[in-house]
Amino acid sequence: MKPDIAKKENNLLVDIKTLIEQSKQQIAVVVNSTMTMLYWQVGDRIKTDILQNKRAEYGQETIKQLSANLTEQYGKGWSEKHLRHCLRIAETFPNTEIVYTLCRQLSWSHLRLLMYIEEPLKREFYIEMTKLEKWSFRVLKERENSMLYERTAISKKPEETIKHDLKLLKNEQKLTPDLVFRDPYFLGFLGLSDKYSEKDLETAIIVELQNFIIEFGSDFAFVDRQKRISVDNEDYYLDLLFYHRRLKCLVAIELKLGKFQAAHKGQMELYLRWLDKNMRIEGENTPIGLILCAGKSTEHIELLQLENSNIKVADYLTQLLDIQLFEQKLRTAIEIAKQRLEFRS
Repeated sequence: MKPDIAKKENNLLVDIKTLIEQSKQQIAVVVNSTMTMLYWQVGDRIKTDILQNKRAEYGQETIKQLSANLTEQYGKGWSEKHLRHCLRIAETFPNTEIVYTLCRQLSWSHLRLLMYIEEPLKREFYIEMTKLEKWSFRVLKERENSMLYERTAISKKPEETIKHDLKLLKNEQKLTPDLVFRDPYFLGFLGLSDKYSEKDLETAIIVELQNFIIEFGSDFAFVDRQKRISVDNEDYYLDLLFYHRRLKCLVAIELKLGKFQAAHKGQMELYLRWLDKNMRIEGENTPIGLILCAGKSTEHIELLQLENSNIKVADYLTQLLDIQLFEQKLRTAIEIAKQRLEFRS
């Protein structure tokens, strides 16, 4: 066979395989969308019937009987539990147009997890982040289990700020720093012993860079380690330098074993101004600094006005706490932060 004929046949094979895969994906989207809308319609009918009859026990008996009838005719897919899922999606998303849009982008498995998140703003956060970063169901579940929303800076802001940032994310796919940065960060995957140095921490991060970026967010891109910064013939070394694609800015990260100290602010400000002067290119935003430390004082952070310096401070955990204790501490931190903001306003 002549080389040019073989090449054409190979190209033909590649093109046809691509067409087949694209068609399979389109079919999967249509099937998922159709089934999800069916579940919503079933739930909406159940909801309407139950609301017409105020007796809760009647509703329970109706679902039980409906499940038995549907199972007899259509098989196992219509258990009482599934019908309650159908009811739940209709209660959570009463607008049919919203459901239609969502089910074109998210699977039934995604929506089944999302519809059981009670807080509307928290649910909206996970919906928009899943759409933006194309999280699989497994990734979404991991993010929700790790309390990602509660760890973002946005959760500690007033409700109107959260709504504004989520609107930008939904309508313009625009991330704000408050949606990107977290506190605390989970670094348990580094496998550090009880005693370690800042150099050990930095080295472990480089070795486990992929997991580190997964924890930080998929838009972070590694730039440099121990970046030399020369000022008046004196050299300083920035621990880690990243670039965030959607924020369009450099992100300087300093690692501290102990608690946050006021002097760390001055050090980071020096690094950020040097980066702004020497590395920032046209079209990029002002660099952001992140100080990762083993503890911090809320009053220190507030008095130093770090938000005005484009500097963020976050704890890191190399070992996970008991989940109930961790959840309690996070929720307390969120309440304190919101109370402080309300007091200042």
